[in-house]
Amino acid sequence: MKRRDFLKVTGAGVAASAVAAPAIAQTNPEIKWRLAASWPKALDTLYGGCEFFCKRVADITDNKFQIQPFAAGEIVPGLQVLDAVSNGTVEMGNTALYYYWGKNPAFTFGTSLPFGLNTRQHISWLRFGGGMDMLNDLLKEYKAFGLPTGSTGAQMGGWFRKEIKNIDDFKGLKFRIGGFAGTIIAKVGGVPQQIAGGDIYPALEKGTIDAAEWVGPYDDEKLGFVKVAKFYYYPGWWEGTGQGHNVFNLDKWNALPKHYQAAIETASYDTFSWVTGKYDYVNPAAMKRLLVAGAILRPFPQDVLEACYKAANEIYAELSASNPHFKKMYESLAAFRNESLAWMQVAELGYDSFMMRMRTRT
Repeated sequence: MKRRDFLKVTGAGVAASAVAAPAIAQTNPEIKWRLAASWPKALDTLYGGCEFFCKRVADITDNKFQIQPFAAGEIVPGLQVLDAVSNGTVEMGNTALYYYWGKNPAFTFGTSLPFGLNTRQHISWLRFGGGMDMLNDLLKEYKAFGLPTGSTGAQMGGWFRKEIKNIDDFKGLKFRIGGFAGTIIAKVGGVPQQIAGGDIYPALEKGTIDAAEWVGPYDDEKLGFVKVAKFYYYPGWWEGTGQGHNVFNLDKWNALPKHYQAAIETASYDTFSWVTGKYDYVNPAAMKRLLVAGAILRPFPQDVLEACYKAANEIYAELSASNPHFKKMYESLAAFRNESLAWMQVAELGYDSFMMRMRTRT
């Protein structure tokens, strides 16, 4: 090749790469977001899930898309995360949607419907049963979009200063309980209190409240509840699962490149496995430590469970008659629950029951 021809070819190649480089860079823009969480940093599984999520997004995008997490209270209080996302104070948040049941009771379906679904059933309904589509129809009214992240699994029934012997013991009981379940507690005579995680201990210690629920052994141990209330009840019938969500400002979400949206979706689902898997691993040992520390483990009496179940279904019927979002989600979830329970009774319950019996023989 002649030198003159070589320079022509080389020059053309350089020019082409000069045109192509900005186009490639443009498809991978550097973006920085802030994430407001509903959790204090002390809760290293819930808040830790936020940190894990942010790192996964950065890893997937070669650090081009960076999201910085902030604990409850650092930007906004833990119970105001959806508002901060909706009004654009932050681009996204991590929260429990049932905190916002006061805006619309249908938000409870995002976290857990009392006497609803367990963790596996709930993520199945969200992803394959249309649950997330219905929730996003609701979130759209608040200029937001959501994706499920980590779940706590089935939760405990909380810490009580006094023993609960029957449903009458709930009358006048000041009980910190998350989200929509407070309406059921009120219907059976209790006085529900919605308090963010980091503020529960001082309220219980001072006697401002008589009882409190949070998540389960690992988190409850970190928050120190066993020091101020000894009776530890189960099951947490209001949360057969405790599903968290990433929520995004809708305009910010729509402005993202599609592959950045895909990175967020992938990281959100990875976070589900991380959070749920960690809780299942750390709760058994934490339960043993709590018992050594003086926790008195008790099942809720049957009449308490049945009274609350009856009250819940009465409330669901009332809301279904007046709230289209609630009606649509409840009918969908209840139909799936019936089918799923019939199947799980055959396989899951049969296997689990056998293994639990064998555990006592070894």
